[in-house]
Amino acid sequence: MVLAGALFCHSPSIEDLPAIVSLDQRCLGGLWSENGYRREMDSPNSLFRVLSTVDPAPSPGPSTPSIIGIGCLWAILDEAHITILGIDPLYQGQGLGQWLLLHLLQAAHHQQLQHATLEVRASNTPAQKLYQKFGFQQVGCRRRYYSDGEDALLLWRSGLQNTDFLQQLIQWQAPIVIRLRHQGWHVDDEICNDGNCSENRMIKNLNSFDKN
Repeated sequence: MVLAGALFCHSPSIEDLPAIVSLDQRCLGGLWSENGYRREMDSPNSLFRVLSTVDPAPSPGPSTPSIIGIGCLWAILDEAHITILGIDPLYQGQGLGQWLLLHLLQAAHHQQLQHATLEVRASNTPAQKLYQKFGFQQVGCRRRYYSDGEDALLLWRSGLQNTDFLQQLIQWQAPIVIRLRHQGWHVDDEICNDGNCSENRMIKNLNSFDKN
């Protein structure tokens, strides 16, 4: 585990591609190439978010965010298909995966999507427990889905447009924020409506963090 700092969830830019690919290689084994991520940024049906942090160690000049998490979903009809959710191994075990998934589900709700689905390795118990916390249930199994022959469990979460879903997001959010702050993260209380911190909001928070 490394030192915590200011934490942001936002849409990536083209300049972030090298850092995104490097993170993919560290936590996902090189799942997508740079061109693959570029296509996700350009696709109107793809919603791509990254978690960025600022090194808390004092240094001259303005702070530069480092990407420590990536998450992506495809909007297919009324379904949010979560294709990627990964956290830098150095930062795992702190609740950052929950924070990123919360943003993706908020964004899916904002996009008027009704359901969320994903595949997860049958052996990846920690990931399965993460999704179960957010109401995902196993609805099937894709045999030999991965290149190494491992099965994938198909998980499903419905009701994203139900009237109580936003209240559920708030209930999930509170303990995650407490946990992150307890570990030293500087994090906002609220999630933006589309699950994305705007550029102006991020710059404002960065400037505030630099002054501390």
